[in-house]
Amino acid sequence: MSPQDVKSVMSSGLLSFPITDFDAQGDFNAKGYAERLEWLAPFGASALFAAGGTGEFFSLTADEYPAIIKTAVDTCKGKVPIIAGAGGPTRFAIQCAQAAEAAGAHGILLMPHYMTEASQEGLAAHVDAVCKSVKFGVIIYNRGVSRFTPETVAKLCERNPNLVGFKDGVGDIEAMSAMYLTMGDRLAYLGGLPTAEVYAAAYKALGTPVYSSAVFNFIPKTAIRFYEAVRTDDHATQHQLLKDFFMPYLKIRNRSAGYAVSIIKAGAKLVGHDAGPVRAPLADLLPEEVDMLAALIKKVEA
Repeated sequence: MSPQDVKSVMSSGLLSFPITDFDAQGDFNAKGYAERLEWLAPFGASALFAAGGTGEFFSLTADEYPAIIKTAVDTCKGKVPIIAGAGGPTRFAIQCAQAAEAAGAHGILLMPHYMTEASQEGLAAHVDAVCKSVKFGVIIYNRGVSRFTPETVAKLCERNPNLVGFKDGVGDIEAMSAMYLTMGDRLAYLGGLPTAEVYAAAYKALGTPVYSSAVFNFIPKTAIRFYEAVRTDDHATQHQLLKDFFMPYLKIRNRSAGYAVSIIKAGAKLVGHDAGPVRAPLADLLPEEVDMLAALIKKVEA
């Protein structure tokens, strides 16, 4: 798949980040992960992001990362494209990107470098180095300490033909409008705020109709239903699902830092697709919070 093919895939449909399966000791569970992807693949996501943020990329080791990507590629071959998460310090991000390319992934989502702040010049050098280390498509993730100006992205695009996408996890409407109006159709644009459904209609109005759904991990039919409501401007269905599920869901998610991932693993377990515990520094939901989530799932799935 060429970088332009990746851009085309990123330009329509619903995307999702599968959670990563761990066993009771917290080690990667390849069999469980493959079974998860086999379950999710037929539901109609345009692409799946292996080892992304919801997949706890930030807690993975360099040794296990290639196996996770290879498992995803092999399981989903001929069914759905796999975009690998990559990030962290520049040399580690390059190591991940090259491992993902060798494993057969179709592209990478370049996540933040974490910890330290960086100038626009520093961010550009980071993205340049990663883009030039691989041939497949690269999508940058505008989030945390990795916040890009339109001017920086324009220069990066001039130097790197394989830079094909921009995912926003900040939620600054003015900045996102400026990015879209500056770059036009040079890039594919993705909404990437946690529980992206809440912002989907607003982002569509900005020229960003595509987003990644975390809840696809445990209520894939509902996730697709909501996406179709956004795509077709079915506001009644959007508002009903926001009222009945997503807003109460946010109240659970917002009870503790890090629950954006933990609540997804809890949901997957509740629907019979247990992925094991989250890794530290994340913490699993409390029993009463799991019960609250179970009630929400039962209501929306009914």
